[in-house]
Amino acid sequence: MARTVWDSSVGKKTVMAVSGLIMVLYLVAHMIGNLKIYFGAGEFNHYGHWLRTVGEPFMHYEWTLWLIRVVLVVAVVAHAVSAYQLSRRDIKARPSKYVHKKPRSSYATRTMRWGGIILGLFIVWHILDLTTGTVHSGGFQEGHPYQNVVDTFSTWYGNVIYIVAMLALGLHIRHGFWSAAQTLGVGSRTRDRAFKTVANVLALVLTAGFISVPVGVMTGVVS
Repeated sequence: MARTVWDSSVGKKTVMAVSGLIMVLYLVAHMIGNLKIYFGAGEFNHYGHWLRTVGEPFMHYEWTLWLIRVVLVVAVVAHAVSAYQLSRRDIKARPSKYVHKKPRSSYATRTMRWGGIILGLFIVWHILDLTTGTVHSGGFQEGHPYQNVVDTFSTWYGNVIYIVAMLALGLHIRHGFWSAAQTLGVGSRTRDRAFKTVANVLALVLTAGFISVPVGVMTGVVS
């Protein structure tokens, strides 16, 4: 039954919707955590340490964090694979382009695929920059996330990469949240406007919240 559901377009769209909502929940929590940087190095570094001790003593050191990471990896892979296979299925069904573009299709709708690619590349860079420190500038300091964030956003390319990715994220959520509601069957004619409003507000809040951090570093508010 699971294979039958997965092979269907409806099944893939459902996987995309559920995995997307999981990532949105994580992003909301992640943004709130990021904003702690405005309370100073001590507060932010303590938050970074707390993430590794959540659930102790029942959970061992970093077990909860790794559990969250595994769930996120599964969600990202499931989302990406579903999107790719649905895209290939659409292209195969209609190999030639439409003569006229859909007049009501939004910019976010038309850029969902490119936005997904940008976000996928950004995730890899973000991990290598602030988790492993592989591509980090200024000397990566384990256990000092505040200084690592300041180092990253003290470079022009760190700001450009991050801000472009967050703008792509906003567009992705703006369309994706409403689309997920339709896929999961909770949307309707009477609720469409409400879901679109929630999608717009959520996209705006997340984009502004994430971008405020590099802006804070650039303006000297965070230093």
